[in-house]
Amino acid sequence: MTETLADIWVYLAASPLLSLTMTLVLFQAAQWLYRKAGGLALLNPVLVTVVAIVAVLFSTGTSYQTYFEGAQFIHFLLGPATVSLAIPLYRQFEKVRRSALALAASLLLGSLTAIASALSLGLVMQVDAVSLVSLAPKSVTAPVAMGISQKLGGLPSLTAVFVIVTGILGGALGPLLLDRLKIGDPAARGFALGTASHGIGTARALQESEIAGAFSGLAMGLNALATAIILPLVWMLLT
Repeated sequence: MTETLADIWVYLAASPLLSLTMTLVLFQAAQWLYRKAGGLALLNPVLVTVVAIVAVLFSTGTSYQTYFEGAQFIHFLLGPATVSLAIPLYRQFEKVRRSALALAASLLLGSLTAIASALSLGLVMQVDAVSLVSLAPKSVTAPVAMGISQKLGGLPSLTAVFVIVTGILGGALGPLLLDRLKIGDPAARGFALGTASHGIGTARALQESEIAGAFSGLAMGLNALATAIILPLVWMLLT
């Protein structure tokens, strides 16, 4: 019986649709579980889906390359999804314009804090220079973070892991922290989530309101630009 199931899985795994279907089904199940749990932070749909997919791949002996061949369509949609964030931002343009000075100050402080916290954590843990520079851009969206890491001598693949973990933790725990700090303004909440936890934080902000999503998308893009300028300068000073 076990051999039969293994043969069936090998046959199905050869189809690109399996990975795509599995990802969509698991994400829908994770969203259902998240809603049933009343929005419990630790049951963030992205986190649950990632853990479930990893468990399936490990238990079936399926390589990530095989999985990605089928799921790459979702990866392709990341670009259009990011561009679509311009829609809520356009609708909130006047509010953004009025808050330009405060946003600029918040962006600078947020970017510096993200870099400083990553470098401080790495130094405390006494990691090597390659791991340290790979960790530094953790709060930047993955494509930009990986590019920064590679230019500074880090490992892009390791950076991607740090970015994903940061995004998941920020999206799951960020709103709870903001609630504890009694920060209720949707613009402030969204900007904080986008600066600290990029795309996943922005997805979480969009669940709260369009205003939060607009400011989070703006913060995600601006923080990528700011980190790409600031981090190389900081790294030059440290080395």
